[in-house]
Amino acid sequence: MVESFEIVEGCRLPVHMRGAPNNSSEWPLAEVLKTLMVEPQHLHLYLKKPLNPSDTEMVLSNQNQTVKIYYVHYIDYNKRLDEWVTLDRMKVEKIQMPSSVTGHGQTINQSSNSSNVSKNELHDDSNPCSNKRKKKNPPNLNSLNRVQSQPVLSHNSSFSVLLNSDSKPIDSEPIEKEENSNISQSNEITKPDININENSNQSTGLPRPTGSMVQVVHEDVLTRIKNIQTIYLGKHLIEPWYFAPYPQELSQCPIVYICEYCLKFMKSMKCLERHRQKCKLYHPPGNEIYRKHPLSFFEVDGRKNKNYTQNLCLLAKLFLDHKFLHYDTDAFLFYILTEYDSNGFHIVGYFSKEKESSEDYNVACILTLPPYQRLGYGKVLIEFSYELSKIEGKTGTPEKPLSDLGLLCYRRYWSITILDVLVSLKQKEPDQDKAQISIQELSEITSIKKEDIVSTLQHLNIITYYKGQYVIVLDSNLIENHNQAMKKRKIRIDPKLLHWTPKDWSKHKF
Repeated sequence: MVESFEIVEGCRLPVHMRGAPNNSSEWPLAEVLKTLMVEPQHLHLYLKKPLNPSDTEMVLSNQNQTVKIYYVHYIDYNKRLDEWVTLDRMKVEKIQMPSSVTGHGQTINQSSNSSNVSKNELHDDSNPCSNKRKKKNPPNLNSLNRVQSQPVLSHNSSFSVLLNSDSKPIDSEPIEKEENSNISQSNEITKPDININENSNQSTGLPRPTGSMVQVVHEDVLTRIKNIQTIYLGKHLIEPWYFAPYPQELSQCPIVYICEYCLKFMKSMKCLERHRQKCKLYHPPGNEIYRKHPLSFFEVDGRKNKNYTQNLCLLAKLFLDHKFLHYDTDAFLFYILTEYDSNGFHIVGYFSKEKESSEDYNVACILTLPPYQRLGYGKVLIEFSYELSKIEGKTGTPEKPLSDLGLLCYRRYWSITILDVLVSLKQKEPDQDKAQISIQELSEITSIKKEDIVSTLQHLNIITYYKGQYVIVLDSNLIENHNQAMKKRKIRIDPKLLHWTPKDWSKHKF
């Protein structure tokens, strides 16, 4: 295909996404972030998808000519799907030039029958990063009057736990809650309408200025482009999701080799083999505080093991987009989850927490490495963080904002933990009038912060206003689904095997 005009950075046009069938009619709108001329023999370093037959013929017939490739971001998709593409995967006839080129961000060809690109995508060119918000329907006056007559749901509210065996819900007055149209666009957990005094950062929704990884505020084109193509960690080849500030020379390597024990990064397999002959580590540096075959947890002090924790933060940045690297790890503890065998302790994931947190955060950053995702290890990390909070005698909550995957994982954990308490309570008190519990009691049992409990109850849609009081309604289908989920949850933390004593870090200088 001959290019009749130059595709420049900032253009928008439909692109065939990697992984979609060749005959797929879905061509999502994408923005070109960078263009690059590469030698034909180096194309495999950038293109994860095999070349199309037409592209292969072009490369073979032009061995001495460079090939132009484009780094694109799919609009309204997570950045981990960003990729390098060739011209044959683009619908150039529907290109939208940037405003600096056309003057008004005009589209070269806006045909009326372009069913693959929505009208909103075609006309929303003024701000590439703008979030599309759905207009809310006007409120129903009847529902407003009902809600105004209800008492405010507070953290000291008590509930009656009712078991509704019928499939139909009881006649109740529903609690209005804000609707989240896209969980990946809003990383903040929606806070319910409750009476509580919060600090300025939480009440305004602003990101905290501290943390082992704090939220990215300013983002340039360089950090939007993945600089590491593949990493070799343990026995896994892993494709990174996001940019990480590794040394510049590593971005030219097709594979970056990382020691799975000390997390040092190298350019080649030979360097890794020589390093393994000298490296004496077979587990994370620090104290082993939990072991139950085949899992083990190590506590690593960021002040005592700076090289390891800084390398860990670099590795985590490859898979966390909403945080940015902070090299001062002195004020943080890192809890490394490993699988152990005869060869050593292999890293699965980790979470970090501040030694002293004024906002009761029990997690600063949390990550399960991609080879171990969807195996239940995320819930293990979260459960372990709350077991530490129970020993400390505190309630905890993760540092906000959460990533899209982090929010989903926490939602599942909070839901299954709170439902487990409610179902157990109902079994102990079969009489509906005696089964009473408050948010404060739920918080004390689970160590989950009150805001997260209220948010989860509203998310599950099991809390309602009935006969002058708030009640939690558990229908038989919900209980059955919960029991099935508990049976699938085979990996659990045994508190009896946790050997850990909290320290008073206010008396320590770090």
